[in-house]
Amino acid sequence: MEVSFSKEIEALRLGAGQTFHGEGILAITKGLLQSGVAYVGGYQGAPVSHLLDVMVQAKPYMDELGVHVEACSNEASAAAMLGASIHYPLRGAVTWKSIVGTNVAADALSNLSSPGVKGGVLIVVGEDYGEGASVIQERTHAYALKSGMCLLDPRPELAQMVRMVEHGFALSEASNMPCMMELRIRACHVRGSFDCSDNVAPAISTRALMSEPAGFDYMRLAHPPVTFRQEKLKGEERIPAARRYIVEHELNEDLPGSGAHADLGIVVQGGLFNALQRALQLHGLADAFGESAIPMLVLNVTCPLVPEQLAAFCAGKRAVLVVEEGQPEYIEQEIATLLRRRDIQTPLHGKDFIPLAGELGVEALAGGLGGWVARYLPQRADAGANDLLAANRDRRAAVAKMLETPLPTRPPGFCIGCPERPVFSALKLAQQDTGPVHIAADIGCHAFGTFEPFSMGHSILGYGMSLASRAGVSPVMQRRVLSVMGDGGFWHNGLLTGVQSALFNGDDAVLLIFKNGYTSATGTQDIISTPDEAIKEAAVDKQQSLVDKNKTIESTLRGLGVQWLRTVHSYDVAAMRSTLTEAFTSDFNGLKVVIAEGECQLERQRRIKPWIASLLQRGERVLRVKYGVDEDVCNGDHACIRLSGCPTLTVKDNPDPLKVDPVATVIDGCVGCGLCGSNAHAATLCPSFYRAEIVQNPRWHERLWQGLRGAVVRSLQTA
Repeated sequence: MEVSFSKEIEALRLGAGQTFHGEGILAITKGLLQSGVAYVGGYQGAPVSHLLDVMVQAKPYMDELGVHVEACSNEASAAAMLGASIHYPLRGAVTWKSIVGTNVAADALSNLSSPGVKGGVLIVVGEDYGEGASVIQERTHAYALKSGMCLLDPRPELAQMVRMVEHGFALSEASNMPCMMELRIRACHVRGSFDCSDNVAPAISTRALMSEPAGFDYMRLAHPPVTFRQEKLKGEERIPAARRYIVEHELNEDLPGSGAHADLGIVVQGGLFNALQRALQLHGLADAFGESAIPMLVLNVTCPLVPEQLAAFCAGKRAVLVVEEGQPEYIEQEIATLLRRRDIQTPLHGKDFIPLAGELGVEALAGGLGGWVARYLPQRADAGANDLLAANRDRRAAVAKMLETPLPTRPPGFCIGCPERPVFSALKLAQQDTGPVHIAADIGCHAFGTFEPFSMGHSILGYGMSLASRAGVSPVMQRRVLSVMGDGGFWHNGLLTGVQSALFNGDDAVLLIFKNGYTSATGTQDIISTPDEAIKEAAVDKQQSLVDKNKTIESTLRGLGVQWLRTVHSYDVAAMRSTLTEAFTSDFNGLKVVIAEGECQLERQRRIKPWIASLLQRGERVLRVKYGVDEDVCNGDHACIRLSGCPTLTVKDNPDPLKVDPVATVIDGCVGCGLCGSNAHAATLCPSFYRAEIVQNPRWHERLWQGLRGAVVRSLQTA
């Protein structure tokens, strides 16, 4: 049972005279349909993945409009889709998580930007900054600059975001440049409303096919020698055309403010507008309705900048502050250059006050604004912002003092019952036999193995890149090197960059593939090896693991030439331990692949919970398994916890007053995966774990047998 977007899909059908209510990323999705998009693609991940997930589930409605939707194998294939807009008046949109997704797509984006596009192109990327980010801290802005693409950063208000989608396509067509739109997490999840327009069926679509292909035009190829001419076109025609469109349609917003401090100015990325307004309010420089005392130029388009617009805004002011998130400060540097070329000497500030790195939330902006306000508006320096920031510091200090000692770290971890946890337990045990090994980690759920209690992984260099990343290490390592990869990473990149390369070079390597049936880390989306619905239904009835005999990773590996291949059930710790040990010590010289077979527990629970509920409602017998710890046997060693890390396996006070050490216990939330007992058996731990079968709606003979057993137990207790 997958996550359902039925309500969101209905919202996509809204038309003129109706009002959309919902999240930012869904408003963007609606904006695509209102703009006459002809094809949509992308790769899962980040809040922007809702765009693709909703479109995939809305395929029947997309077919009505003639919109083609494709879930791509990676970001490079998504970017390559946009080649449809080079020759044809087709509006296309793709989405992925930046900056990692843009890195993968870089080759195709460069070859798209050079010849330019005829139909409008919009690339929606999920920008991610700060301590809570799940990606490296880089900026999409660099790609827009280097490749000659427009970059939209809309103010986080739904009507404005939808407006920028519609203008993004038109801007792309007016300038022949692909447009990127960056959306921060806050913008994706901001809620609001806007007045809808009717969806526009594209003129050329899956329901209105082209009869003939475009004629051959060598100028439309990103191929020498015409690439030199294409590069000249970027500066001579495309960027000027983009700037004209930006000015004519007022895509950037020049907000004069209340006029109280008209001699100052702030230039801000559109996506930071809401946080900036709140920070200004804390300094007494804006009201609760967003009216600022300082004029602002809101850059809903951050690339290309319009020199005349910025010069007009900055000229004659005492000082201008550039509010820009991330580093390097591309916008600030470009504004400084264009002002000096025009001999405009207005003092320009930015990263000398605003934090260089991290997410610019309200507190970060309020602190950065404090220094600028103190210099140019000293009468405002004692406003409420400084008191608020000081109060926050005092509050943190008070909490720390109250706790006396810092809270213990609580690193991220696998879900309860995750089939990948037992594999890392087995790997930990295997290294007791073989010695420590170099482990090339990868992107995916299995990256949680880098945290305690496993702490395994020496590098993460890209999705599906683990086997490739060990190529420089394994030749100089006495012991074999292990590469860890998920099935999502295998199909995304690992098959070619890792497996093919290792086989071609005859490398002696060990690859561990987690086969859980989905691209789990990005939201459990389907992949090519995801079992079909019939297999899922059979697995529900039998409560077994998913195994697809028709489309497997194993058949692909064998077809490519892998000779040493083992598939082991993830929860069988002893078998996995022995298989990994064999891989590390085998006489076979070549690529050895171990596949850990075990369905993603989240997807499994989504399938079986409704099924179990229906059985109980009908009064049918239901058997579930529960694990526990015999507190009289537990000796308080806690090796089981160090080997598992499961959140439901924890400690409690020892009931024996003569013992000090707390005992292990299994709390509510256990899904009965069996790892506790499997670890205890494989590692020869204490026999304190027990397995209990809980029967609901038992049959008559089970009730009778339970009554007899209870009577015997009570008689023995009396004796």
